[in-house]
Parts: sequence; structure tokens; C-alpha cells
Amino acid sequence: MKRVENPQKDSKQQLSRRAVLEGAAAVTAAAVLAPAVARADSHEAESQRYTGDKPVASIRKNIAETDSGKVAGFESGGIVSFKGVPYGASTAGKNRFMPPQKPVPWTGVRSAWHWGWVAPQNVNSSWGGRRGGWDHDDEALMFQWTDGNPSEECLNLNVWTPALDNKKRPVMFWIHGGGFVNGSSNEQACYDGENLSRRGDVVVVSVNHRLGPLGFMNLAEYSDQYADSGNVGVLDLVAALKWVKTNIGNFGGDPGTVMIFGQSGGGGKVSTLMGMPGAKGLFHRATIESSGTPIHQLTTETSAKTTAMMLKDLGIDKSSLSKLHDLRFEDIIEASVRLAKAAGTNGTPGIGGWGPVIDGHNLLRHVWDPAAPEPSAMVPLLVGSVLNEMGNSVQMGDPALEEMPMDEVRRRLLKQFPKGDAVIDAIQKAHTIRKPFDIFSLAQGLPRRMDAIKMAGLKTEQAKAPAFVYKFVWQSPMVDGRARAYHCSEIPFAFFNSERASSMTGGGPGPMALAEKVSDAWINFARKGDPNHAGLPKWDAFQKDAKPTMVFDTRCELKKNMDDAQVEAATGYTSL
Repeated sequence: MKRVENPQKDSKQQLSRRAVLEGAAAVTAAAVLAPAVARADSHEAESQRYTGDKPVASIRKNIAETDSGKVAGFESGGIVSFKGVPYGASTAGKNRFMPPQKPVPWTGVRSAWHWGWVAPQNVNSSWGGRRGGWDHDDEALMFQWTDGNPSEECLNLNVWTPALDNKKRPVMFWIHGGGFVNGSSNEQACYDGENLSRRGDVVVVSVNHRLGPLGFMNLAEYSDQYADSGNVGVLDLVAALKWVKTNIGNFGGDPGTVMIFGQSGGGGKVSTLMGMPGAKGLFHRATIESSGTPIHQLTTETSAKTTAMMLKDLGIDKSSLSKLHDLRFEDIIEASVRLAKAAGTNGTPGIGGWGPVIDGHNLLRHVWDPAAPEPSAMVPLLVGSVLNEMGNSVQMGDPALEEMPMDEVRRRLLKQFPKGDAVIDAIQKAHTIRKPFDIFSLAQGLPRRMDAIKMAGLKTEQAKAPAFVYKFVWQSPMVDGRARAYHCSEIPFAFFNSERASSMTGGGPGPMALAEKVSDAWINFARKGDPNHAGLPKWDAFQKDAKPTMVFDTRCELKKNMDDAQVEAATGYTSL
């Protein structure tokens, strides 16, 4: 398949008068149509929509200076957004597998009105990839992914700000999920930073970076020039944080008050950054949602095996290594997909999968083993998980699994947990069980819960900055209630996007009220390293003998030692 050239490269440059007028007409039309699709039956819903000034897209307004050139933002509801702003150069050709380079400077004003390119990955139909969730009507309804267009010009970020002034606002730096192989800054509507920026008077940043083999193929043993290749995907994030340090003051943000936060794989990236000496001082709070597993990173031995398998599939050896820079990125991703299938993985870290590598300089050891990471010792931590985590994803697309009989639940849990009967007993004592599948679903949340508690405990032992722990248990009403407190379910609430992401939350005043509590906690943590606010009970920092946990539900409460019995029973688990 012939690779499509990048149509954004020229369109991001100074625009013609005609293009500006056409863009303005489009956004005006959108503004006129918006009330027709807005919820008319909920006053609370309107608090996530602004009814003041009309949207503005002009190459002559909302201009911010970066160290590479000027960018023009898009104003909507009193918030100015800048999308697809380069923080690094193209990663194609000679830059492939290399640390990120500075973007090529531009002259004039560059429009920054729409999402940038996403990292090449196996979810992009433009070259034959496919996201499995699209096959499941229920998942497709809830998540409504925007998979984007892949390109090796993917080192770009987005900024939302209340004003281009000299005010020093906290910066909330979001890192998307999808493990280390999939995802983007705009794949879900709930990632949009406009409502969060407005509610908290904060600057929100989200970022794209290299994924999969293009971000984590460890070629170090083949040539010194590839010494960093096993970690360039997270080095991209370090480069983006350096961009924030240099430029965010021109967007109304404070480079001295930066919170990195991410969910699932994004939480894993937050966790990794906490252990990188090169990221020290670039962020000042860290939030790990869904506990951001894995606790461990790849060893050089494991990553070397995966790389050797990839090179064999591609027909490349040490003498022909330079060919890696000439291949289409589609060919590299497709080889990675074949490898994952052969290894029986979905690209997650391990042989046949991808993730950060302990290379001796970018990462010196496993970040959370045997102790909390030293480079981020002074950084407060907010960490948590959702009640059902991966349990709901097991039966998405197959509602019949809801009727799983108890003997099948027991068979599966005995395979996963050495003390499977004890896990079942502990879950039954801690929760109201309506059907056997509830037990199975709740059990799938325990591994992530154990990681969250372990991280908080290690951070507390370090005794240099506090850790705060949460558990999100609110049950989504979507798809006949089968979604439960599903993996990703806290994201719309943290972003104050319960209405924007109503396909995930159901929308309305109930989710809105919870979104106020959750987003305010995240905002306060970003601002001062403490999530407490008037809308919640007092939230104590983690202590190993009490394990205080903020439980987010219709009624929020602080509980102590709430998971001890279940965690003890689940010790020694294996992944499904």
C-alpha cells in the first residue's frame, strides 16, 4: 500500500484569507446547531456548557509564542484550545528509533485548531488495522473511539487554557491509555480538556507519543546509536514535559506546578516517568488511575528476545539494520501484530510485547521494586482503581456471560488465584452479590487494587511526600447495567465530562454531581498536592496500618482497611 503523504504539513502553515473565512463559517454553523443537540431536560447538564461568546477560529487572534514559532488557538466557551502543536520533529527515516528531536521551526502563525497525527498502531483502518472493540456494539456505543490518522509526525500535544495572560495556573498533563501499544490524546471524548480547564482555572495538556515497536524496540545490542531505542516512547513524554517547562508560561500556565496524570497504560507511563532520572523536576504531582500497572518494567533480556523475533520476521539482521529506517511504518506495525499473536499476547509487556526497558541509564531499575522511585521522592502521589476494572471487558460483546454459573466462576478463579475459594468467600462477605458473574467481575478488579495499595505503601515508607488512595465504585447504568464500575469509568468524572461522555455515564444530574466531586479533587491535587475539598469527607493521606481510601460513589466516604481480606486472599494471582 502506498503511504499517503501528510496533508497537514502545509495546512498548518499560515492560512489564506479564504481558508480563514471558510473555517469561521464552519464554526459559526456549529454554534448555531449546538443548542439543537443539547440536553433540554437538565439544568445541571448546562453547567458543562458555556452560553457566552461564540467560537472563534482566526489566524489573527488567540496567538501564543512557542520556542519553535507562533500558534493560533481556537476559542470556545471562554477557553482557548491549541491542538496538534509540535513538541518534536518527525520520527521517520533517520529519526526512527532515536530520541526525540526538536521540531523544525516555522515562520508566521501556524493554526492549531484540530487534532494532530496519532502514533502508528494497530487500530487504524487507513492501512488495514482494526480495533477489536468496534466489533462489540456495547463497547462501541460507550467509548465511541476516534482512532485518528497515523503518522510518524506524531509528536504533538494539545493545550486548553482560560486565558493567554501572565497568570500562573496549575498544569494538568494528561497521558492517554492503551498500554504502550495503542491510544491517542483524542481517542475518547472524555479526554477533552475544555470543561476541566474552565472548572478549575487550570491549563490542561494532553500528548501523543510513539507506541509499540516504534517506541520500544530495544536495538541497543546491535549498535551504540540505538542505546535509547528501547525507551524512546517515554523519552517523547520527557520531551513534551520539557516543552511545557519552556513554553507553558505563554499559555497562562505555571511550569513549577505540573501534575502528570494518566489511566491504565497512561498510569503506567506516569509510573515510569516517576522512576526516570531525566524526568526529575519536570513534574510536581503524579496521579495514577487504574493503578497504572505494570509494577515491573521489561528487562534487557526480555526486550532483546522480542526484538530478535521482530527482526527475523522482517528479514533483517545486524548487517542490514539500516533497512529499518526505510521500511514503511505499516510493515513494522504489522510484523508486531504477527508477533503478538504468535506469543499469545495483545502487545502488553513481556516476550512479544512492548514497554519501557531497564536500560541502565534512562531506567535504572524496576520503578516500584523494591522501593518507591527516588527521582520523584518529593512528588505527592494520588493513586487508585475502579471496582470492576477488567471484569466488565470479559463479557462485553457477549451478554450471555452474565449468566455464568457458579461452578464456571469457581473454575476460572481457581485457575487465576492460588486461593480461589478464599477469594470467593472474601468477595461475598464484602459485597452484595446478585449473580455468580458479579463475583467473577469483582475478582478481576483485585490485581489492580493490590498494585494501588502497594504503590501507596511504598510511597508512604519513603516518607518524603504523601500518597492518597481512592476507589471508584460508581456503577454506570449503560448497556443494562452490565458496564458496572468498568475500566476507564472514572475518566469522564476526573475531566468533568460526564455530559460530553454521556454514552459512558448515562448523563444527567447524578453523574454531574459526582463529576464535581472527582474533578475538584483532581484539580486541588494539581494545585497543592492535596485532593481535599469541601465537597468530600476529610481525605487522610495513606497510612499502612489504616489504608484510608476515598470511595467515590453516589455517596462518597472515607473507609479504612476496606480491602484487606480480599487482597490477602488474592495474593499470588496470575493474569488471565
